[in-house]
Amino acid sequence: MVRVIVCGATGKTGSAITRGLLAEADIQVVGAVAAHAAPDVGVEVGAGPTGVPLDTDLAAVLDRTAADVLVDFTVAPVAEHHLRIAVEHGIAPVVGTTGLSQEALVALEDACRQRRLGAAVIANFSIGAMLLAQFAALAAELLPDAEIVELHHDRKRDRPSGTALRLRQRLAAVAGREVPIHSVRLPGLVAHHRVVFGGRGEVLTLAHDSLSRESFVPGVLLAVRHVRELAGRVVYDLEELVALSAEGGGEPGRTAPARRRRG
Repeated sequence: MVRVIVCGATGKTGSAITRGLLAEADIQVVGAVAAHAAPDVGVEVGAGPTGVPLDTDLAAVLDRTAADVLVDFTVAPVAEHHLRIAVEHGIAPVVGTTGLSQEALVALEDACRQRRLGAAVIANFSIGAMLLAQFAALAAELLPDAEIVELHHDRKRDRPSGTALRLRQRLAAVAGREVPIHSVRLPGLVAHHRVVFGGRGEVLTLAHDSLSRESFVPGVLLAVRHVRELAGRVVYDLEELVALSAEGGGEPGRTAPARRRRG
C-alpha cells in the first residue's frame, strides 16, 4: 500500500489525479491540500466520501499523518515550498507542476542524493506525450530542421509549456541545433503539442493531443508506484519510470482493479 498526499487536489488537473488515485486498490490517499479547506476531499472532486479532509497547509497534514509519496499539481512557487517539506520528511515527490526554477531543481537533486530519496518531476504524465518525445528524437536524427508548436487553454500560466521545453532539450541534443517553440493560448484547448520537421521536398508532423486531463492519470499512477525505487535520483522523463515498471512486471497504462479507498 502506497500512502499518498495530493497537493492541488481540487484543481482542474488535480481533481482528475485525485479521483484516479482514490480508485486504486494499492494506493491510499491519506491527505489532501488545496487553496480551500473542506471536510472530505472525495466529495470535493466528485468521487464520494473518503474520510480524508482537505487542508490548506501541507505542514498541518504531516502533523497528523505519515505518507510515502507527495503528488503535486499546484503552481511553481507553491510546489517548490512543498518539495522542500516533502524531502525533509523523507517523502518521495511526484511533481506535475511546471515552471519550477533551476535553483529549486538543483536543490531537490542535492537533497534527494543526500537522503537516498527518489523524485519524479515530469512535465507531461501522458503516455502519448512520452511516445511523441521518443518518436521526435528518432525523427530528428534524419530531419534535424524542426519547430515545436504547443497549444494550451488560456489559463495556463507558463509559456512555453514544460512539455515543449523538455522536447526542445531532447531534440537539440540529437539535432545539434536550437529548436524554436511557438505557443498558443486559447479557450477550449487542453494540452496539444506538434513537432514539425522539414526536409528536401517533404514535411513530417508528429502530434499529440490530450483531450481531457484524465490522460495524465496513468502516468501519475506509474510514478506513484515506482518513484521510491529511484533511490537518490530525480527523473524528468516518464520513460524512466516505464522502464522500472517493465522490470517489475508492470504494464504502462494498466492499473489495478478499481476500488475506492477510504482514508
